Amino acid sequence: MTRSTRPKEAATPPRGAALASAPQPEPVTQPDTTGDRGVPEATVARLPLYLRALTSLAERGVATVSSEQLAASSGVNPAQLRKDLSYLGSYGTRGVGYQVDFLRHQISREVGLTHDWPVVIVGIGNLGHALATYTGFKSRGFRIAALIDADPEKAGKQIAGLTVEPADDLERVIEENDIAIGVIATPGRAAQGVCDRLVAAGVTSVLNFAPVVLTVPDGVDLRKVDLSIELQILAYHEQRKNGTALALTPEQAVELAEAVRG
Repeated sequence: MTRSTRPKEAATPPRGAALASAPQPEPVTQPDTTGDRGVPEATVARLPLYLRALTSLAERGVATVSSEQLAASSGVNPAQLRKDLSYLGSYGTRGVGYQVDFLRHQISREVGLTHDWPVVIVGIGNLGHALATYTGFKSRGFRIAALIDADPEKAGKQIAGLTVEPADDLERVIEENDIAIGVIATPGRAAQGVCDRLVAAGVTSVLNFAPVVLTVPDGVDLRKVDLSIELQILAYHEQRKNGTALALTPEQAVELAEAVRG
């Protein structure tokens, strides 16, 4: 089944403030035209970091920010930041920097956050419940539209104003809510089957929290978040800093991650 998700584009804010006084551009490295629309994947991965820093600045009432300040807040070097932003056509103003609100809108538009993206969460254990109740998604353009769980005792329960639907209704829920993104927070053994059903129902973007490697067909974007791997990486660095054997065994890491997921 093929579906067409048509998110609504938010209104573009006035650009007068960002283009005033015939500014001279900050020095930048010219971008390479790689990947879709000329924006490399590494740059795409850093754009949310810049957006988070800009949002914090906007909330504090900051109107402009230099490349050095924005880079420090984002954890990158200024040259890298200027190169990344040049892919968006945003060069800043010499001696002034970047207009916070305008750059924030540019990045939001580039990463799709000026749209409304309906999301389904499959697996309402500890992690799925936490994701469902997190209030930060809505302000970033992600609307939790549906919750699914295979446990009959969870079906029908209310979480964050939504009714948990039974797993048998997954395809119907996707169709009725025009789901754009599927989030998998199930145990590992169930994840591939859930992913296959999401894709068959027309979902082409999947975020996987299950501790397994999933396979998807061409045309489907898959991102993975594995808590046990992240914990092991941190344990590795702690071991090097302290000179002691602090690393989790694979079994301990999986057990801890499963406990978090519920």
